[in-house]
Amino acid sequence: MLDETIREMLVEGTVATLYMTLVSTLFGYILGLPMGIVLAVTDKTGIRPNPVVYKILDFVVNLTRSIPFLILLILVMPVTKLIAGQSYGSTATIVPLTIAAAPFIGRMVESSLKEVDKGVIEAALSMGADTFTIIWKVLLAESRTSLLVGATIAVGTILGYSAMAGVVGGGGLGDIAIRYGYYRYETDIMLITIAILVCLVQFLQGIGMILAKKVDRRRA
Repeated sequence: MLDETIREMLVEGTVATLYMTLVSTLFGYILGLPMGIVLAVTDKTGIRPNPVVYKILDFVVNLTRSIPFLILLILVMPVTKLIAGQSYGSTATIVPLTIAAAPFIGRMVESSLKEVDKGVIEAALSMGADTFTIIWKVLLAESRTSLLVGATIAVGTILGYSAMAGVVGGGGLGDIAIRYGYYRYETDIMLITIAILVCLVQFLQGIGMILAKKVDRRRA
């Protein structure tokens, strides 16, 4: 049986993992949602095609997404220390998590917006709707189910990234798994952290899918 100290550590690690995941997802959407909207709008099939803007943003997104998270984590340590005051711990890990999440979210948002029926967009344009109205009342409104499903996927991915951050003292369950499971060969603790991570992913994704279905039902 696990002693009280280990149980408290696991609880704190779970809270830290949720903290990193949810806050990083929030900041990731603050950056990634506008990014995805611009990509969808300025594409050659978008409502305001702009090849220059699209190609620049597309390059930035592809470049950032192509860097493995562990390498990105080390690469942005100076930025992390500048923003958070330190390069380790749960709060500091939010910085690289956000940087990794934003382009991923932006690409998913772009994909969701491009699924909107072109006929609906053309109808809005024919009625004289401006760009902001089409984005807000057509693109985002019509793709809300897909956006929620994308958010669910993003949360699971970011949670996985947060566990990787344990390699460099990022805190949370990943840090516990590395310190006890790898360095101390305490396999039981590592297996417990894995089980908790799996449960967290299933729980968060379950909530996301329920919300997506409710939104979809209202549309119907």
